[in-house]
Order: sequence, then C-alpha cells, then structure tokens
Amino acid sequence: MLKSTLSALTLATACLALPAQAIDLDSMSVDEREAFRAEIRAYLLENPEVIMEAVSVLEQREAAAQQQSDVELVEQNREALFNDGHSWVGGNPEGDITLVEFMDYRCGYCKRAAPEVEGLLASDGNIKLVIKEFPILGEASVLASRFAIATQQVAGEDSYKAIHDALIAFKGDISESSLGRLGEALDLDTNAIIAHMNSPEVDQVIAENHQLAQKLQISGTPSFVMEDQMMRGYLPVDAMQQIATQIRTQ
Repeated sequence: MLKSTLSALTLATACLALPAQAIDLDSMSVDEREAFRAEIRAYLLENPEVIMEAVSVLEQREAAAQQQSDVELVEQNREALFNDGHSWVGGNPEGDITLVEFMDYRCGYCKRAAPEVEGLLASDGNIKLVIKEFPILGEASVLASRFAIATQQVAGEDSYKAIHDALIAFKGDISESSLGRLGEALDLDTNAIIAHMNSPEVDQVIAENHQLAQKLQISGTPSFVMEDQMMRGYLPVDAMQQIATQIRTQ
C-alpha cells in the first residue's frame, strides 16, 4: 500500500510539472484516475504553497507578456504619442526622456498625480512632458477638455498651462459658466475661447487622442507612457523617477 501511494504521489508531482497534453487520463483505468486525482488533491492540501508559487509564476509571465506588448504598441504609435503637433509640451522640451500623460480633469487620481508629475519635472530637469487630453468621465469631462484645448488654440501654450492647472485644482461643478469664470480670473478672452470650444479643430484633437488611447489599450486615467514603458494608474514621484533611472541605464 505504501509503495502504491508513493508511486501515485510521484506521478502526481511529476504531472504538475508537465504540460497538460503530456498527461493521458484516457489511458488510465477508472481506479487509476481516481487515485491520481486523490493524490493530487492530497498533495496540494499538504503543500498549498505550491498553488501560490504557480500563481506567482503565472502572474510574472503575464506581466512580462503585457510589458512586451506595451513596448510593441508604443513603437507602432511613436509619432502620434510623442510628436502629434497639437498636444501641450512642458518640462524640458530637449529632455532625454519623454513622459506622456493621458488625463481627465474629473479624475481624482489625475488630480493626485499632478503634483507628483510636477515634482518629477522639478527634481529631474531632463524630462519632456506631453499632455494628452483624454476626457472619459462624462460630459463635464468633455466640456473641460474642450475649454482647455480651445484655450491652447486661441490663446497659446502659456494660457493652456494656466487653465490646465486651474482645472486640475478645480473642485466645483464644471459648466460653461464656471469655465468662463476660471478663464476670466486668468485674464483670458473667454468669449473667444467658448466660441471655439465646439470647432472642428477641437473635435479633431479629442478624436485623435481617443483613437490613440484605443490603439494603446488605454482605458483609464491617469495613464502614462515613459519612452517605451506604459504605466496605467497613479504613480508617486519616487516610482516615476525609478522608472526614468532604469530607462537611462538600459
């Protein structure tokens, strides 16, 4: 009996390490299959860490596959990401690393990420920032992005940065009236900006950003692309700096 049990356990353990197609359960008798299954169950109950080890290996493989897929997606869409001709550019325009941020003004994590990104630009000094307006949280998000993009197209880059920062910090309801008041507080020509909000030029920017996000499999904000690496979700400044350091030492 002991010999039979040890043999079954050895078989079960070996089978755990083999591809599924290497185990031919059909060739076993009913009794052999039942013994085989019972020994696997007993082994896993006695050694549950094996399950966690397998899950960890699977997660590592999936993460590596996702990272490789992200690298390929970035390479396929590099020009649209880094040089689209319409996105606001900040930080060091000649920096050796480009950080692209997809953001939404109604996204709480985007608001949390803003000082982290500013901290990274201030502490590093050699990073170029590209902002992608990516409104996905309803009509108020779209309205805010339209106002920001229209500000850039009507009043220029500095005015865009001012209204962008104001919208990131804004905590009230977003409406045409509240946007107008924000613009007036910054001495902007709000009538001209509001008149331009629904223009084809603004439509095009939002449409292109959404199309790009879809190609990159980005569905949430904030999402970042730093050179060939994609980071989905909020990251503190230390984590972003660590990624920048890794990129520079590759």
